[in-house]
Amino acid sequence: MRTRIIFLVLIFALALAGCSNKAASAQAVESYLNAMIGKQADMLTSLSCAAWEEQAILEMDSFEAVSASLEGLSCTESGTENGQALVTCTGKIVTSYQGEAREFDLSRWTYLVAQEGGDWRVCGYR
Repeated sequence: MRTRIIFLVLIFALALAGCSNKAASAQAVESYLNAMIGKQADMLTSLSCAAWEEQAILEMDSFEAVSASLEGLSCTESGTENGQALVTCTGKIVTSYQGEAREFDLSRWTYLVAQEGGDWRVCGYR
């Protein structure tokens, strides 16, 4: 009986560990989106590929005049292509300007993420 309990506890612990083991590429996209919505330019550029930094700042600037938040954000690595990880997300960006709310469904984009300088960085989306 005691062996069975220990076995069940180990199985439960392994299952729980597997659930929280999010791919580093997906974590990078979540951090990137949080930095964009939080208007944290330094953080955003550190989470962007060098070739994408300017575009990332332009997109962040588009949120400058609005209140923005992320709702239900969750990203997962959905595959690889040409040496890049493909990351898809669920959730939405919600903006508000002068009482008018708009929502942007994050599942519409697939983020392209690559290792650059030893870290996972967002290099664009499609």
